[in-house]
Amino acid sequence: MAGQVSRTRRAKASAPEYQGALESLSVNASLPEVLARAMEELRTAERAGDRREEARCGLAVAEACRRLGRVEEADRAWKASYRAARSAGHEGAMAWALWSGGTLARQRGAFRLAYRLLRLAAETGERGGDVVVRGYSLAGLAETGRIQGDYAAVRRLHEQLLAEARRRGEARHTVWALEGIAQMHRNTGAYDEALALFEEAADTAFRAEDRRGWAWALRGIADVVSVRDADAERALSLLSQAEQACREMRLSSALAYNHKMRGNVLYRAGRYEQAREMYALALEEFQEMDEPRGTALSRLGLVKASARLGRDAAHTAADLAELRSTLDRIGLRHARDMVDKAAVELGVGPLPDHRGREQGAAGPVLPSVGAEALQAADVEGLR
Repeated sequence: MAGQVSRTRRAKASAPEYQGALESLSVNASLPEVLARAMEELRTAERAGDRREEARCGLAVAEACRRLGRVEEADRAWKASYRAARSAGHEGAMAWALWSGGTLARQRGAFRLAYRLLRLAAETGERGGDVVVRGYSLAGLAETGRIQGDYAAVRRLHEQLLAEARRRGEARHTVWALEGIAQMHRNTGAYDEALALFEEAADTAFRAEDRRGWAWALRGIADVVSVRDADAERALSLLSQAEQACREMRLSSALAYNHKMRGNVLYRAGRYEQAREMYALALEEFQEMDEPRGTALSRLGLVKASARLGRDAAHTAADLAELRSTLDRIGLRHARDMVDKAAVELGVGPLPDHRGREQGAAGPVLPSVGAEALQAADVEGLR
C-alpha cells in the first residue's frame, strides 16, 4: 500500500476530458483559456468534417461551460458532442459525452437523470474499451449517491475506486476518492479520520500539481478544523489559499462552495453578521449558475445567521420548513437532516411537515434508478 501511495504522489495529474487537439492542456488551465481553445479547435474540426474531433472538442466546451456555471451552454455542448461521436461511430467519445451530461445533471440537482446518463456512460465506455471514462462514470455514480446522503450504498464503491486509482497511479482520481470518503467521515462525526484523509488528499494533489483537487481538499480541512478544533483563524487562512486557486482557474462552483464554507466558519465562531454576508454572496453565485444544492445550503446558512441576529422564531421556522420541503424534493437526505438539526439548535422545532411524517423521518434516499445503477457498478471491469 505504501508503495502505491508514493507512486501516486509522484504522478502528475492529467485531464483526460481534454482530448485530441486539446490533450496538451493542463489540468490547471484556466477555464476561459480552455473554452477559447476548445471553441477554436471545434470550428477547425467542423470545417474539416472530422466528427470524432468535433466530439472531443465539444466535450471540452461542455466541461468548461459547466465549471464556469454556464449550464445552458454546457447542456447544448455535451449533446452536440454525443451526436458527433455517434455519427463517427466512436463509443468511447459517446461515453465521455454521456459522462459530461450526467455530471451536469447532478450539478443541477436532476439526480434521476444523472444516474441514467452516468450508468449509460459506464456501459458505453466498457463496450468501447475505454477504462478511463468507465472509471470516471462509476465515480460519478458514487458521488451522486454520496451527495444524496446514502453512505451505505456508496462507501464501498468509493473505497474500491480509491484502490483502483492508486493501483493505476491516477493522482486526480485518488484525490477525488480520498475527499469523498473524508466527507462521509466528517458528516458522520468521525473528525479525526476525516482530517487525516483530507490532509492526504491535499498532499497528493499538491505533489501531483492538481490545484483544483488541492483547493477542494483545503476546503475540507478548513471545515474539520473549524468544527472539531474551533480554530476559525486557521480555517479562514486555508480557505483564502483555496480561494486564490479557484479565482486563478475561474472555478465558479468551487469558489461559491468556498464562500459558503467561509460562512460556516464565521457562523461557528459567532461572527453572525459576517457569516450572513458570506452566505448571501454564495447564494447569489449559486443562483447565477442554477445549482440547487448550493442554493439550498446557502439559504440554510442565511436563515441560521439571521435567526442569531434577531429574526423572529415564527419566520425562522417557516423558512426552515420550506427549505426542508425543497431538499426533500431535490432528494438530499443529509442536507434535509441539517435543517432538522438547525431547528433544534435555534429552538424552533419540531417543524411542521405537510407530508405527515415526523421530524427526521424520510423515505428511501436514492431513486430506484440510482439504486439499480449503483448495484450494477463493477469496478473489476476497470482492470
